[in-house]
Amino acid sequence: MKLRILAVGHKMPTWVEQGCAEYLKRMPREAAVEIIEIKPDKRAAGKGGEQVREAEAERLLEAAGRDYLVALDEHGQEPTTLQLAERMTHWMQNGRDVALVIGGADGLHEKVLQAADWQWSLSRLTLPHGMARVLLTEQLYRAWSVMRNHPYHRGD
Repeated sequence: MKLRILAVGHKMPTWVEQGCAEYLKRMPREAAVEIIEIKPDKRAAGKGGEQVREAEAERLLEAAGRDYLVALDEHGQEPTTLQLAERMTHWMQNGRDVALVIGGADGLHEKVLQAADWQWSLSRLTLPHGMARVLLTEQLYRAWSVMRNHPYHRGD
């Protein structure tokens, strides 16, 4: 199984790149995680947030292809780490690759939310995109460590 983070945005600060790299290198080959940056759409005269989100949605859905689609959205489900580990186990048993989608500054278009197999909220708080990337990669690694009984996770 491949896990692909499709994130609208580019030119992340060094701390984001370093934070993500730390957790990506810890992931095993059988659950490798890759971050694919999707170019954000530019606002132009007469082009509002809805049009920007729609243009980004097209690029995100094209990049996701036939993967199991997880939309990161503030209104999604908020699983515990143990519940996330259960989901990852299910994803691995399904045999499909997984695309985890982080929207742009204006959020995700309804097309992406409707196409999603699951909507996941990292937090009800509004997070900067870089922070969401680091948090997501850390939680994927943490869930993997739970699945493998690795001591990284010290929860219940």
